[in-house]
Amino acid sequence: MIEKIAVNAKVNIVYVETILKIIGIAYIAEFAAQITKDAGQGAIAAKIEMGGKILILAMAIPILTVLIETIIRMIPS
Repeated sequence: MIEKIAVNAKVNIVYVETILKIIGIAYIAEFAAQITKDAGQGAIAAKIEMGGKILILAMAIPILTVLIETIIRMIPS
């Protein structure tokens, strides 16, 4: 269903896949952090959250690049 919507909106499927992966990373990192907090390991939970944020940022770089390029093309020269 999501692929069909992306095709209809003329969005590259690679970006949709990347966004879905980012959402998955966010859920897994949050779940793991909550489990470690419940176990009394707050320091480890903070490291898991930081790792998730770093992975999300790394995966979002191509999308951010395309977004910035699109904004630059919209600005009249």
